[in-house]
Amino acid sequence: MEVAISAILTVSGLVMLCFGGNWLVSGGVAIAKKFRISNLVIGMTIVAYGTSTPELAASVAAAGEHSAIILGNIIGSNIANVGMVIGVAAILVPLAVRKSVLKKEIPIMLSVSFLLVLLSIDGELSTYDGALLLAGLGVFAYYTFKDVMKQREKNTEPVEQSKNNLYLKSAGLIGIGVIFLYVGARLTVDNAVVLATEFGLSEKIIGLTVIAIGTSLPELITSVIAIRKGHADIGIGNIIGSNIYNILMIMGVGAALGGVMVGVDVYVDYAIMIIFSLSLLIALKIGMIGRAMGIALTIGYVAYLIVTFFK
Repeated sequence: MEVAISAILTVSGLVMLCFGGNWLVSGGVAIAKKFRISNLVIGMTIVAYGTSTPELAASVAAAGEHSAIILGNIIGSNIANVGMVIGVAAILVPLAVRKSVLKKEIPIMLSVSFLLVLLSIDGELSTYDGALLLAGLGVFAYYTFKDVMKQREKNTEPVEQSKNNLYLKSAGLIGIGVIFLYVGARLTVDNAVVLATEFGLSEKIIGLTVIAIGTSLPELITSVIAIRKGHADIGIGNIIGSNIYNILMIMGVGAALGGVMVGVDVYVDYAIMIIFSLSLLIALKIGMIGRAMGIALTIGYVAYLIVTFFK
């Protein structure tokens, strides 16, 4: 009976993720147009922060006693964001991405990934490491804010006006979308863990697979919806921003709250996370992530899941 109830709640969570993702994208696009901000920046900020709330919630809940879940969740989510989200999205619709993404945002994503590896060399992500990651988050937020201001100065189009107060309506859509994503993700993750534990999986494997996939579902739903609506920049920006926030914000908070132990076997997962990110960098060099690349990423991610379950 408990398994059946968990399965029903998991499906309910997925439905909430679909609605939440749709509202979050709609509100974000409206704000981008109103304030002359590019869809890419909206994807990397408002949308990425919103879809990263499940990872944050899961990591805070696991801080201290279950720190292995935090590390597994972050690494697994970053791998899933590229392999599963970008892979599935590219299969549905080939992704054309502006070259500016290649020059700035993706190198930043790779840099914070390497920073995480360097901080892990001593076998622990301490509270000081967590503070350093959070400081990096502040620097990235400042960089993004400056980029927004530059865009607004270059864009000479008048700010859109609306009789029904577009700003409040859009902010409301974003707020409701985030709430639905959060509640939906919690239902999905919590009940998926119940189902997973029936098979005797370890906390690390649960974090790398079940929780990572569950907390990446908002990114998947939001990115697919954005891309299907013709807003590929929001979909790509959402993934890049989420991967950056996962390390700087979520790992930063998790480590700051009680430290996170790092086992030697984690470096294999670190390497896979970086390889997936590098594959995205290579794909973007030609300005397009086609269906072939999407299939390759998806197959690679499925292979990673199979190896992780059985190693």
